[in-house]
Amino acid sequence: MNQRLLLTPYCLPRLSAHMRLRHDPARNVWTVQAPERSFLIDEIAHAVLARCDGQANLSAIIDGLCATFADAPRDVIARDVTALLQNLADKGVVAA
Repeated sequence: MNQRLLLTPYCLPRLSAHMRLRHDPARNVWTVQAPERSFLIDEIAHAVLARCDGQANLSAIIDGLCATFADAPRDVIARDVTALLQNLADKGVVAA
């Protein structure tokens, strides 16, 4: 049985192996492409996943999003980003 990956502020999230962030120009949408599956993502999810390069930790990603989306409180951004990435980690899309 595999252990569930729990994200922390210090983890370095990145797309899992064989996952690719792609723009579909025909439909003008962003997707995460994986072997035999695809995830359509919205603009906010793209803003989050584009920062998940395995170099920046979760806290730094949240700080960057706070600078971009200055109208939203940090605690709200942190909660939403962590929930999104945890959901994607549970599906095997994100690794840390």
